[in-house]
Amino acid sequence: MPVTYAARHVLEDHISGFEATPNPHHLAILRAVSVFSVLAHSGHEADIDEALTNLEDVHVRFCGPGEWLVVSETVAADTIARQLSDLGSPRAAFVDQSDGRVVLRIHGPKVRSILAKCTAVDLHADIFDIGQSSNCQICHVAANLARTGQDAFEIVVMRSFAGFLFDEVREMGREFALTAGFA
Repeated sequence: MPVTYAARHVLEDHISGFEATPNPHHLAILRAVSVFSVLAHSGHEADIDEALTNLEDVHVRFCGPGEWLVVSETVAADTIARQLSDLGSPRAAFVDQSDGRVVLRIHGPKVRSILAKCTAVDLHADIFDIGQSSNCQICHVAANLARTGQDAFEIVVMRSFAGFLFDEVREMGREFALTAGFA
């Protein structure tokens, strides 16, 4: 007998019944996001970096030397997989992590104050530029933090830690009336 599974977001129970009209400080959970981990083989770091920046409708998040996350809300995972396979297996390896990662978007005029309670990364606008990203600890959880706008950041975290991180960031944002909901 076939079993039908309902697609359910890992943070569904954390949000259900609590979604509110977004305040100036808001934590949005992205539902359908394609996330790929890309590793350049030795000697190919520069050309893979250039090739990734030339992909359309994706955001490239730096993780470390020769390592990136490719994130997209609009491009399907199979399309990104085809584009990444065109880079050639001798130059890079990639893994679809769309089901294993959760993307959170946080914004607001005091977003740096909220995140300062969660991470030791210097988020000053002169230091952490728009488009810059870093692997770091956020609420004691390994995550990738990217600055996406003047007062906006995205956090990519492993699915198994998403609930804990979500609850902790909401707690840190309580002082600023941080709201949360699905994007």
